[in-house]
Amino acid sequence: MTAAPVLDPQRTALVLVDLMDRIVALPLEPRKGTDVLGAAQELAAAFRSAGALVVLIRVERPSAAEQPPGSALVAGLRREGDVEVVKRTIGGFQGTDLDARLRERGIRTLVFGGIATNLGVESTARAAADLGYDLVFAEDAMAAFTAAEHEASVRLDFPRLGTVTKAADLGFAHG
Repeated sequence: MTAAPVLDPQRTALVLVDLMDRIVALPLEPRKGTDVLGAAQELAAAFRSAGALVVLIRVERPSAAEQPPGSALVAGLRREGDVEVVKRTIGGFQGTDLDARLRERGIRTLVFGGIATNLGVESTARAAADLGYDLVFAEDAMAAFTAAEHEASVRLDFPRLGTVTKAADLGFAHG
């Protein structure tokens, strides 16, 4: 992990992926979904306090007439001013208006957290990198189905795409 960049709250968004009851409840590693949720909630509060955008992405099954129970965002996660995006693929950009919504706000840097590290988070991050965003990964605000999958993303893949850091090390420029 490297030192976190100083973030500009007007140009940065927190992107939290698939923090829904049915996904948070899954058996995850290297930390429980409730621990990921707690870290994500702390990050979201810090971002909102700094005036930075919070983006909440959740998945819906495209062929299901009705979504499974627990498919909404965890209760209380979304706040006034947050952007909610519904995806129907692994990543949050394909088939959504996420890029347009970020660009209209002048967002250039994305800070990621969510579940699963190597699936929804990584797929969304790869698309974001292709679109030219600067990426930061809050390692302790993520989990996967196995510790090995999580570690492969945060140790091998994410450092090639951006900066991997701890949530507590993230800070905003004041000015």
